[in-house]
Amino acid sequence: MVGIASPPLSSALEAQGRRSRRSAQARQGGAISMATRAQPRQLGRAGSAGAETLATGGAASAEGSGRPGPLQDETLGVASVPSQWRGVQGIRRETKSCQTASIATAEKAAQTRKHVDAEVQTEAPVPLSAPSVSSHDDSRLAAFLRRVEAMVIRELNKNWQSHAFDGFEVNWTEQQPTVTCLHTLGYPPAQGQGLHVTSVSWNTTGSVVACAYGRLDDGDWSALRSFVCAWNLDRRGLKPRQPSAVVEVPSAVMSLAFHPTQPSHVAGGLYSGEVLVWDMSHPEDPLLWRTGLTDDTHTDPVYQVVWLPEPRHGHRFQVLSVATDGRVLLWQGVGAGRLQLTEGFALVVQQLPRNTKLKKPPRGETEVGATAVAFSSFDPSLFVLGTEGGFPLQCSLAAEEAALTRTPSSVPLRAPAQLTFSPHGGPIYSVSCSPFHRNLFLSAGTDGHIHLYSMLQAQPLASLQLSHKYLFAVRWSPVRPLVFAAASGEGDVQLFDLQKSSQKPTVSIKQTQDASPVYCLEFNRQQTQLLAAGDAKGTVKVWQLSTEFTEQGPRESEDLARLAAEVAT
Repeated sequence: MVGIASPPLSSALEAQGRRSRRSAQARQGGAISMATRAQPRQLGRAGSAGAETLATGGAASAEGSGRPGPLQDETLGVASVPSQWRGVQGIRRETKSCQTASIATAEKAAQTRKHVDAEVQTEAPVPLSAPSVSSHDDSRLAAFLRRVEAMVIRELNKNWQSHAFDGFEVNWTEQQPTVTCLHTLGYPPAQGQGLHVTSVSWNTTGSVVACAYGRLDDGDWSALRSFVCAWNLDRRGLKPRQPSAVVEVPSAVMSLAFHPTQPSHVAGGLYSGEVLVWDMSHPEDPLLWRTGLTDDTHTDPVYQVVWLPEPRHGHRFQVLSVATDGRVLLWQGVGAGRLQLTEGFALVVQQLPRNTKLKKPPRGETEVGATAVAFSSFDPSLFVLGTEGGFPLQCSLAAEEAALTRTPSSVPLRAPAQLTFSPHGGPIYSVSCSPFHRNLFLSAGTDGHIHLYSMLQAQPLASLQLSHKYLFAVRWSPVRPLVFAAASGEGDVQLFDLQKSSQKPTVSIKQTQDASPVYCLEFNRQQTQLLAAGDAKGTVKVWQLSTEFTEQGPRESEDLARLAAEVAT
């Protein structure tokens, strides 16, 4: 914008207009005068008169009207317009500056705090005097050595051939108590219902123990609400009466088994005949798969479940279940939370091997109820079944003979039995295959006996009476070839070491003070010093074993093989 100084714009314009009119009149007058001088004759008199009028009329007219005379100079004021642009630019000038953040500096110094001088001086050497040599008779000493030489050599040869100290090891460690109770676990709501611990299982890491609650005595427990509980023993602040995870189950749980590689997956068999798989890491919604109540489902209680690797996919596992309806079934988890039957076996009386004399079954009964199962550690297709009839059965997953049964099934059922062993005096509740010998297995039954069998013959190699009541469980040690444990109906957990005695237990542990039965037990395969046992009081006790039961002695496997070979012949 350009500023305008006084006088005002209207006065300046009016003055400029007057100067313009006067200049025009002066130019017009000048033009007329020049024209008159150029043409005087043509104008004549009229022209002269007109000229005079023009020369004077203007004055008269001007005087008559009060105007100034013609062609007069007039001095007017000057209109000046000063510029304000430079002033505006000067006002807008700005000054700016910047500065980096102040630089922090620090100075430090280090100085040793103290200085120590030390000196060492050896003691003055003491001269040693040579010991005096006693005088002796060399000839008499030589005669003595020649005289006893033959006797000493004879005794050395005798000791060299002796086996009296084979396997002996000096133990310099301090002796500890053989067995101590590390934890006493329980779930008060289940114990308040009078439920028993029917099964225990360790997960693959060895840090979590789970138990199943149900009933093993007489009665209909199909509609009884039950529980599966788990405790993480490595968790800080373990609360024995508050499990880490609890799963409510609509029927009594009879068996339990953790997945071999998934630490939180556990399979369970119910009194209703169903098989379920839970994820204990999601207690709010733990159910992964279930069989449902279909024609393929067991019709009797499932007394044991086992995880087996698939033959063609070793990283995938199936669940095998055995029940007293005479069927052994293999299940595979599929989508929509369902366990699908993939293979099945049926135990039929008419198809049992007749290598031993068995009791005649009741009229019309064809199925053989299975109560326990154990797989060989050396042949994944070979397994042993315990039965209600008291006789163990050697079976194979590779059996191809069709089972003679009318039981409805979505897959063909096969007859797995290959060998029948001599029976107990009552139903078998537990079987266990040796992890150190391919032919040996143990069985425990209601007759209070434990039988040691070889797969090569029907008769037991040894029979041990441990109780006047039932024996509910037996398990080989995973680290000691000659050690096994048994759970009795008198409330005891008994540990056997066949290297020390083949007739009586090395240690007998009192699990319950009122002699309530101990129904189940399991060794921990990762933390081998731990043994868990569950009882009729709804309690799980974790026992810590001393090195006496966890450290294998020299030649122990050879002693087990020799025991089997000597008795078998």
